[in-house]
Amino acid sequence: MNGNKEVVVREEQTSLGSIRIADEVVRVIAGLAATEVTGVAGMSGGVVGGIAEMLGRKNLSKGVKVEVGEKEAAVDIFVIMEYGTRIPDVAVQIQENVKRAIEAMTGLSVVEVNVNVQGVSFSQEGKEEEHRVR
Repeated sequence: MNGNKEVVVREEQTSLGSIRIADEVVRVIAGLAATEVTGVAGMSGGVVGGIAEMLGRKNLSKGVKVEVGEKEAAVDIFVIMEYGTRIPDVAVQIQENVKRAIEAMTGLSVVEVNVNVQGVSFSQEGKEEEHRVR
């Protein structure tokens, strides 16, 4: 053992050995799938001081929570939307993309994807800013 406490959400035994998928992998897949959707400015790490914290590409999984059973998964995604997008439409696209990606890559059945919009990002003179969340 190397001391890492990685949580395995899916383990399968094959004739050649075992296959283990860590929960971090499922979270990264969900984060990447969400940010692929047009209208998503980025993942949110939460609200700090009334402002939604935008996560960089290395921290995508921090904007995702997963609950995984033996064969099913539920996902909570925390995002910051781009100003001017129709939030309900983008949220549905996020749900579909996340479900498709997790199911295709892990074999888990995704039973729900909850999208939590934490803020709105708009570009002003090339600088990204977040709108205050109340």
